[in-house]
Amino acid sequence: ETTLGEVLQHPECIPILVKHRLPCISCPMAQAEMGFLKLGDIARAYGIDAESLIKELNEAIEEKGEK
Repeated sequence: ETTLGEVLQHPECIPILVKHRLPCISCPMAQAEMGFLKLGDIARAYGIDAESLIKELNEAIEEKGEK
């Protein structure tokens, strides 16, 4: 499963994470654990629809790759 650190390597994903109110982006503890925090686990912990989030992230990455 994809880690938050891997997602953050794609700047186009940040607005999507913010839209879904993913608190880990600004969390000091998460900053040290970005490489270990799994996106699905974070979504479940905060009641975020993981399927919707992952779909939007994938679309943003694919769209960026087409440009």
